Amino acid sequence: MPQYWQFFSAVLGFIFRHPIAGVTLIPILPDDRIVLVRPRKTGKWALPGGIIDWGEDLPTTAKRELKEETGLDLAQFGRLVGIYSAPDRDIGIHFISPTLEVRATGNLQIEDTLEILEVRAFTREELPFSELSPDNTRQLHDYFNGVTTIA
Repeated sequence: MPQYWQFFSAVLGFIFRHPIAGVTLIPILPDDRIVLVRPRKTGKWALPGGIIDWGEDLPTTAKRELKEETGLDLAQFGRLVGIYSAPDRDIGIHFISPTLEVRATGNLQIEDTLEILEVRAFTREELPFSELSPDNTRQLHDYFNGVTTIA
């Protein structure tokens, strides 16, 4: 029994002492509107994205998360906006997340209704910065300013 507990403790220590890898997406529709979601966890508008599942690569995660949260299909990868790693970016979990511009097609429809309350497309002028998750505000500003950020 003590050997199992040591192994289990080592695994838990590894998991909880290391950041989680995820992806954040800036989905652009053919009419250049940007798609945001409203997660149940915060109730604030946010860029879609999520955790990379074990055995998944970044492109697969991006396609899956976009589909689950917005109903859209990933048509084309755009540019890398940045890699964001501040420990306080998310409530309770330390995420490291590349932020990617993606071109998306299809109809807005939430597939993961347990996680997402609402999905909507905004023109640049309509973006609800006052109701947006703080880290996503920075990511969108970096995107609009054409910079690639490592933070």
